[in-house]
Amino acid sequence: MRESVFEPPGAGGAGRPARPCKPAEARQAVERAVAERCRATHTPCDADALSDALLVASELTTNAILHGGGVTDFRVDVDGPGVRVSVSDRSDDVPVTVPRTDGQGRWRHGGHGWPIVCRLARDVRVSDLPTGGKCITAVVPLS
Repeated sequence: MRESVFEPPGAGGAGRPARPCKPAEARQAVERAVAERCRATHTPCDADALSDALLVASELTTNAILHGGGVTDFRVDVDGPGVRVSVSDRSDDVPVTVPRTDGQGRWRHGGHGWPIVCRLARDVRVSDLPTGGKCITAVVPLS
């Protein structure tokens, strides 16, 4: 198993890995990890599977920023047939799926990220962190 801790360009030092501030940075980390795996194993990367993994990373990071008080840790690793994305945040609240319409039957904006993650990932786990907050880990198949 190969694990990568995301460190954006120009970040550095002090022995602490940086974490993505933006969903685009999370997508870059996933893309880099999957590309490294494909090069190392001399196998082509499935474009649709990569797109799914990028979307999951983006949604988890966006949700941590919008609903979880910010990203406190981000990890991505490629193990066997899948890519594992873990995003930690400050909130103890477990993600929920909200109804598509409000009480008056009007369509809601937003609220689609968590169902997308649950649909695309093979395995989704929410873990409480000892120091507070949570870590959401999603494994997205690469083939």
